[in-house]
Amino acid sequence: MLKIQNLSKTYPNGTQALKNVSFDVKDGEFLVVIGLSGSGKSTLLRCINRLIEPTEGKIFWDDVDITAAPPAELRRIRRKIGMVFQQFNLVKRSSVMTNVLSGRLGYVNPWTSLLGIWAQEDKQRALQALDRVGIADKAYSRADALSGGQQQRVGIARALMQDPKLILADEPVASLDPVLSHSILQYLEGLNKEGITVICSLHFLDLVHRYATRVVALKDGVKVFEGSAKEIDRAKFKEIYGEEAQEVRAASL
Repeated sequence: MLKIQNLSKTYPNGTQALKNVSFDVKDGEFLVVIGLSGSGKSTLLRCINRLIEPTEGKIFWDDVDITAAPPAELRRIRRKIGMVFQQFNLVKRSSVMTNVLSGRLGYVNPWTSLLGIWAQEDKQRALQALDRVGIADKAYSRADALSGGQQQRVGIARALMQDPKLILADEPVASLDPVLSHSILQYLEGLNKEGITVICSLHFLDLVHRYATRVVALKDGVKVFEGSAKEIDRAKFKEIYGEEAQEVRAASL
């Protein structure tokens, strides 16, 4: 279980991105975090694996305090936490295979990986991960030759290389059209059904209702809702997104 306890984050410029946020995530959940841009969703996800250091609060995963973990222990923790990014975060001029293999960096000698030397077992694992997301035929293409949806599938395959217990997906479909959005989320849903916990930030309520087992909503860094997607009625939507977003709700449902 993941436990977020009184988490706050204030950036050096004074922006308070998170304010005393607390909630638990059970193993095997598909938790969706919703809220307007700037509500703290990305900061929350990046605090969980300490890509961003929280200002206050604690994060426990299987009773281990992530926020207090020294560098060597944090490296071991991150091995089991895959990350999928909104803008894919690929090395565009490198091959798809190289990008996917980078998911094994927490397990291998960093010097050999810098030289591009990988065990045959890791290469086979990478091909299997690409096959799972349907683009094994693109393994030796440059990453920037792929479409947006294909690049995001590379990102998922890279996360799979970590053999993760938890996947953090930071608005993974924000730059994709509706058909590709469902395609990417179906891959994440499939992994979730295999027992991988998924925490995913999303904007559109049709996607939330389709994929979330539970929802946390943020507004101005404050948790304003926690419960099932079905509980987000018109009044709750207005509370989360504001008066001006009512028409967006109708379009997205």
